[in-house]
Amino acid sequence: MIPIAKPFLSKEEAQAAYDTILTGWITQGPKVMEFEEKFAAFTGAKYAVAVSNCTTALHLSLIVAGIGTGDEVICPSMSYIATANAIKYVGATPVFAEVNPRDYNLDVVDVEKKITGKTKAVLLVHQMGMPADIDAFKELCAQYDLKLIEDAACAAGSAYKGEKIGSHSELVCFSFHPRKVITTGDGGMITTNRKDYYDRLKLLRQHGMSVNDRVRHTSEKVIFEDHVEVGYNYRLTDIQAAVGIKQLEKLDWIVQERRKVAAAYNSAFRDLEFIRLPLEKEEDFSNYQSYSVYLKDSSPVDRNTLMQKLLDMGIATRRGIMNSHRETAYKESIEGLDLPISEDLQDRSILLPVYVPMIDSEISFVIEGFRKLTETIVHT
Repeated sequence: MIPIAKPFLSKEEAQAAYDTILTGWITQGPKVMEFEEKFAAFTGAKYAVAVSNCTTALHLSLIVAGIGTGDEVICPSMSYIATANAIKYVGATPVFAEVNPRDYNLDVVDVEKKITGKTKAVLLVHQMGMPADIDAFKELCAQYDLKLIEDAACAAGSAYKGEKIGSHSELVCFSFHPRKVITTGDGGMITTNRKDYYDRLKLLRQHGMSVNDRVRHTSEKVIFEDHVEVGYNYRLTDIQAAVGIKQLEKLDWIVQERRKVAAAYNSAFRDLEFIRLPLEKEEDFSNYQSYSVYLKDSSPVDRNTLMQKLLDMGIATRRGIMNSHRETAYKESIEGLDLPISEDLQDRSILLPVYVPMIDSEISFVIEGFRKLTETIVHT
């Protein structure tokens, strides 16, 4: 079986976790601080704050951005449901906008149409690691005095106009879930260039505690902490951070290997007129967290049938990125929402396997299986 994805973990990560456990420092501590500093340096941001996952990263980012009850935040429906859920966590309303059919990212024209007097922010997703047009959204948000928050859950290692994702906006949120390019088992990171955001994010992730555990335990003087506001338990552990440091060291190489898989798919499928391949703009650089193929009207087989036949051959796939407004949690409260492009992309897209290491024989098996299956259907 060729899986849809798998994390790249080695003895180095296992040893790092083992060594950290033996130090006796298990929860958030010196390894978390080291991971934050190295991740900030990697992205080009001034600061980075590690948290328990990307959903909590989005939650805290919305809080420090001043988003609350009665506000509206524009985001894509075509994203994992955590994007919309985080907006609900702060009492705001997610307003779903359409995406661009070429790169699956938010359409700036439709976003502008959705702006109202209640709109306070845009939550911009870099879908499947493909960079969204950050400059266009920064210009739009500046025009309407809106906050811009990047959901870069899938985009670690991707770059926009030659610069790594993570330094372009005031708040950028990453995921280290096992389906992502690098992993800490689960975990997240927020990058920012604002010192006030950085300080408050650190406060909020640990119960609003004025002095964190690392400072208190290493101090030569007795320190009493104060809980200055209602915070959360959104900490990352030192064990996870130790793994993350090793993963970060390999990130550029991992992205390079994933891009080789994507290049092989592009080359092998370019002549198939019934599919549309991912579009990577010349000035952008995708980590190919996922590789999506879109089946046109001329496709000889429908998406679900193709997925099942590929699975029967031993090739795992996934459907196109979900539409949150179609899920029970949202569809009952949203009436008359018209997002035909998002729905079409979900219904007609198929994600092919991409992981590291994916050896040549595995890549060839996927390519040959896909081509043989579709060609067989064409001639039957």
